[in-house]
Amino acid sequence: MKNVIQLFSVLFFLLMTSPVLASIYVFACEPEWASLVDELGGERVSSYAATTAYQDPHHIEARPSLIAKIRRADLVVCSGAELESGWLPLLLRQAGNNKIKPGKSGYFEAASVVERLDIPVNLDRSSGDVHASGNPHVHLDPRRIQIIAEFLFKRLSDIDPQGSAYYKQRFKNFSQRWQQAIKQWQLQALPLKGQRIVVHHRDWVYLFDWLGIEIAAALEPKPGLPATPGHLSMLTKTLTTEPAKMIVYTPYQNPRAAKRLSQIINTPVVELPYTIGGTDQVNNLFDLFTVSIEKLNGALK
Repeated sequence: MKNVIQLFSVLFFLLMTSPVLASIYVFACEPEWASLVDELGGERVSSYAATTAYQDPHHIEARPSLIAKIRRADLVVCSGAELESGWLPLLLRQAGNNKIKPGKSGYFEAASVVERLDIPVNLDRSSGDVHASGNPHVHLDPRRIQIIAEFLFKRLSDIDPQGSAYYKQRFKNFSQRWQQAIKQWQLQALPLKGQRIVVHHRDWVYLFDWLGIEIAAALEPKPGLPATPGHLSMLTKTLTTEPAKMIVYTPYQNPRAAKRLSQIINTPVVELPYTIGGTDQVNNLFDLFTVSIEKLNGALK
């Protein structure tokens, strides 16, 4: 009898100390959502980011390797608002995975649960690559991340009911740390309020809206169109009269136009990380905002 009790004690110890096997496999379209899933899901979730900070999420090749990844997914988490419209629908069709189709619990669009900016009044092809549902880069506003996190932890609970208490606790912990971080970021970013900054693309609408930064101009003459000599000439005249503090771009954007304009108007140019992995220092969502604000403040000096 003593040996039986000892055996059960050993088995119980091994059960409690062994690593938890992931219950949900998540296919995240962008690194920011893989990072948020990891924050909320912990050991019960295994995530895969389909893109990197050095890839334009508008234009991704629907490779066979991505089809294989999404085919086994329990949950797909993407930005939505047409950001992935050029490649995600093809992946979903090829995968043949009914549980991750739009409208199913296994399909989650972050932009669909928050208020979006830049929703066009009129849609016209001549306006360039304009998103009918508004600007999709919602991950660059930590206030919206908070809202998205709440919806996402509930979705994880729907898919994995046994882990609902675990996900709720993870969300509570994340939310407390996130709210504290937002307060700190806002204090650090006070010098940026009211500053005029030139962007490459309108990636930064949400970040700038949060921090009270004004978009002085865009290097793209129209969304998705490369800068032209004529457009840079026009920007030079405008920014000579109404100067900007800096020019920003992302790791996946060609810096040539930004650096050219920087030389002409003698304005610093800054590469912001945009998402997880945009620099070696950005390994999670907390790092993303910390490093972005540090870089913006650094350019002011």
